[in-house]
Amino acid sequence: MDKLVFRFGEKVSDGDKTMKAHLGGKGANLAEMCSIGLPVPPGFTISTESCKFFSEHKGMWPDGLEDQVKEGIQHVADQMGAGFGDPANPLLVSVRSGAAVSMPGMMDTVLNLGLNDAAVEGLAAKTENPRFAYDAYRRFIDMFGDVVMGVHHEYFEHAIETLKTERGVKNDVDLSADDLKELVKRYKAIFEKHAGFPFPSDPFEQLKLSINAVFGSWDGDRAKKYRTINKITGLIGTAVNVQAMVYGNMGSNSGTGVLFTRNPSTGENKLYGEFLVNAQGEDVVAGIRTPEDISQMASEFPAAYERLVKVTQTLEKHYANMQDIEFTVQEGNLFILQTRNGKRTGAAAVKIAVDLVAEKMVSIESAVRNLVEPGHLDQLLHPRFKDVTGYAARVIAKGLPASPGAAVGQVVFSAEHAEEAKAAGKKVVLVRIETSPEDVGGMDAAQGILTSRGGMTSHAAVVARGWGKPCVAGCSEIVINYASKSFVCGSTTVKEGDWISLNGSTGEVILGSQDLIDPELTGEFAQFMSWVDDFRVMGVRTNADTPADSQKAIEFGAEGIGLCRTEHMFFEGERIDRVREMILAKDEPARRQALAKLLPFQKADFIGIFEAMAGKPVTVRLLDPPLHEFLPHSKEDKQDMANKMGVSLDVVEAKVNALSEFNPMLGHRGCRLGITYPEITEMQTRAIIEAAVELTQKGVKVLPEIMVPLIGTVEEFVNQKAVIKQTADIVFKEKGATVDYLIGTMIEIPRAALTAASIAKEAEFFSFGTNDLTQMTFGYSRDDAGSFLPEYVENKILVDDPFQSLDIEGVGQLVRMGTEGGRRGRPGLKVGICGEHGGDPKSVHFCSEVGMDYVSCSPFRVPIARLAAAQAHLATKK
Repeated sequence: MDKLVFRFGEKVSDGDKTMKAHLGGKGANLAEMCSIGLPVPPGFTISTESCKFFSEHKGMWPDGLEDQVKEGIQHVADQMGAGFGDPANPLLVSVRSGAAVSMPGMMDTVLNLGLNDAAVEGLAAKTENPRFAYDAYRRFIDMFGDVVMGVHHEYFEHAIETLKTERGVKNDVDLSADDLKELVKRYKAIFEKHAGFPFPSDPFEQLKLSINAVFGSWDGDRAKKYRTINKITGLIGTAVNVQAMVYGNMGSNSGTGVLFTRNPSTGENKLYGEFLVNAQGEDVVAGIRTPEDISQMASEFPAAYERLVKVTQTLEKHYANMQDIEFTVQEGNLFILQTRNGKRTGAAAVKIAVDLVAEKMVSIESAVRNLVEPGHLDQLLHPRFKDVTGYAARVIAKGLPASPGAAVGQVVFSAEHAEEAKAAGKKVVLVRIETSPEDVGGMDAAQGILTSRGGMTSHAAVVARGWGKPCVAGCSEIVINYASKSFVCGSTTVKEGDWISLNGSTGEVILGSQDLIDPELTGEFAQFMSWVDDFRVMGVRTNADTPADSQKAIEFGAEGIGLCRTEHMFFEGERIDRVREMILAKDEPARRQALAKLLPFQKADFIGIFEAMAGKPVTVRLLDPPLHEFLPHSKEDKQDMANKMGVSLDVVEAKVNALSEFNPMLGHRGCRLGITYPEITEMQTRAIIEAAVELTQKGVKVLPEIMVPLIGTVEEFVNQKAVIKQTADIVFKEKGATVDYLIGTMIEIPRAALTAASIAKEAEFFSFGTNDLTQMTFGYSRDDAGSFLPEYVENKILVDDPFQSLDIEGVGQLVRMGTEGGRRGRPGLKVGICGEHGGDPKSVHFCSEVGMDYVSCSPFRVPIARLAAAQAHLATKK
C-alpha cells in the first residue's frame, strides 16, 4: 500500500523540508521543525497525490487513505493524551491546506474540529473554562458551515452581531459563557436551515468532510485565479495538514500571532508582526480585532517571547532565509504552527540578501540563487511620487503602510469592477472594507489597494507585498458604503471613478492624481547586481530607439542594444512628413529625393544612440512595418496630409487604399520592402555607416550590427546584404575611412528557422524575433489574440499567454532548431533574442539552455533579465 499519510510530532517525523512536492510547503516544514526539536503540536499530512486522485476520481479517496487517516488520528491522540470523540477528554484538530508553493489564504481551513454537544461539555470541564469551550464550538460551527457546507459566514456574523446588540456589548470577548451557549444554538439552527440537515456530531464524519473541502478548494475559483496570476504551474494538488489544536483564546495568559523574522517591506533586521491576547489565529489575519505590535508581547508574555525570539533565530539560520511564522501561546506555553520563507517586497528581498551574506548566514552564490526573484527586481523599477511633500494638504486619511510604493488610480469598490476597468485600459485603486481570497483577481488588476480594516499581516497586506503592489490597510478613518459606491472621510466624500493616490510607504491616502517618477537604484541594489553579473554567462542587451532609452538601459546594466527599431524614429515632427512624401512619390527619383530629406534625421538619431552606447554593440533593424502604418486614417488627417504634400485628398485616399492589405502582418513589410524599394535600404545603411564613421573619427568606439528583418529565404537575405555592403563601401570611399560592422538577420518566420543552416552561411548573426515567430507559429494575430487568450489560459488550453512567456514546446523548438542549424552553417554564430520574451524569466532560462549569446529586452526589464540569466546558469551547476 502506498504511503499517503506522514506523521509529525515529538520525536516523530516521517518527512522533511525536501518533500514539498509530496507534503506541500506547510507539511514539509512542520515535519522539519519537529526533526530539529521545536515545539510543534503533533499531526499528520495527507499527500498531494491524494488530492490529485480526489480531483481525478470525482471526490473518491485512494485505497488505504481512510485507514491511514485513522492511524494518523490515533498518533495525534496518543501524543496529546486525549481521544478523538472522547466526550470527557476530547481531541480537537485543525484541518489546513498546504501546496508545494505558498498560496496564502487561497484554500480552505477548519479549526476546532471534533467538537459536538457532548465534547464541548468535556472541554469546559477539562479546562475549567466554559466560555473558552463554547467560543471554540461556535467558531467551529461557523468555519465548518462556511468552508465545508457552503453556509455563508455572513449568516453567522449576523447572528453574533444581533446577540451583541441584544446583550448591549460591543466586542465578541464581552459575551459570557451563557451568551455563547445561546449563540451555539442559533448557529446550529442556521446550519440546519441552510445545509438541510443537522450539524454532524460524529468527529470522523466532520474530519472526512473537511478533508474533502480542502481537496476541493484546490480547484476552487480563487485558488485557480491565484495560480494563474502568479504563473504557478506543474503542481498536482494540495496536501492536507491535520494537527492538534492549541488555543490562544483560553484567557489573558494565552494569545496568537504572526511574525516575520525581518521586516518584509524594508528588510530591516527586526521582528515584524502582530499578536492578539485571548484570540485564535484567524482573528489576526482577518483583521476582526486590531492586534498589537509583536514587540508588546515581551511585556505580556515575557517567557514565551524570549523563547519565540530564540526560535526565530533558529529557524532563520536553519532555512538560511527570512521566515514567516505563525505561533500560539496557550497558558504561557509557546507552540509554532507554521514556518515558511516569508514573502517580501523587492527592496526587502535585496536588503535581506545583502545582509544575510554580511552576517555569513548564506554565501553570495546562495543569495543570488535563492533569495531574490526576478519579480522582486521588477517591483524596484516601479514609479514613486514626484513630490512627496507637495501633496500634504490633500492627504485625507492615514492607515497602515502595509506595502510600499506609490499608486494612482480611479476608485472602484469591487474586484469585478477592477478587472473590468483594467480590461478597458483604466488604472484603478481597489477600495474594500477588507479583502478576502475571492478578491485576488481585482487586487491583481488594481494599481493599489486600500482597506478600512485589517493589520499589517492581513490578507490585503500579505498579498500586496508579495506582488509589490502599494497597499494602505486598516485605514479606519474612512467609512465605506458599497451600496452608494463611495467612502467618506470626515467632510470628504469620494465616489467610484474619483482619482486617489496611495503612499504605501507612509499609509497616506491622497485626494486626486499625483505625478509619479521612475525609481533610482543604488546601494544594496548595486551590490547585489554586481554579484548577479559574477554568475551570469549570457549577455543582456536592451531594445532601445532613442539616446534617452539607451542611457536608461545602461544605468540598468545593459551591455548593448539588441534591437533598435528604425521605424520608431519616423513618427516625430517633420520626419513623418518626409516618410509620407516618399510613400506618395510616383517614381524612384522622387522617392530618393524624399529619402535624402529623411537621411539627416536618421543619421542624427544613430549618432546619439552610438554615443550613448560607446564601445557596446548596437543592432539596428532596417524598416519593418508596412508603409500603410505611416499614413493617416481619419478624413481630417488625410486632408491635413494632402495640404502638406500639395496634393488633392483623392491622391492621398488612393494611396491609402492602394497600400491597404487584408493581412498586413503577412504582407509587404520587412525585407520585402527593401527588395521592392532598395533605395530605402540604401538610405538607412548610409545613415548607420556615416554615423559610425564620423564618430569613430572622433575617437568614439562604435560597433554597428545591421539586421535585415522578416526573411524567409536565404535569397532574400543575400539580396539585402548586397545592397548594404555596396552602400557601406561607397560611404567608406567617400569618407576615406572604414568601420567594422556585421550584417545579420532576424529569425521570425518559421521557414527561416527551418533553413537556418543555409542562411547562417551568409548571415553573421541571428536575432530571434519571437513576437512575430510566435504569431506565425500559432497562427494568432498578436493584435487580436487578447480577445481569447485569457480564456485559453484559464481553461488550461495554454499554460501561459505565448506572447508573454515563450512557448517552449512549440516556438521554442523552432528557436532551438534555428540556433543549432545556424551554428552548423557558421560555427560560433552569434545568436540572441530581441522579442519582449527576452525580459521574461522563464524564457530567459530557455535561451540560456539553448546556448544563446544574449537576450534583449526593454530597459526596465534589463535587471530582471540579468538576474534570470544568472539563476539560469546557476541552475546548471550541482
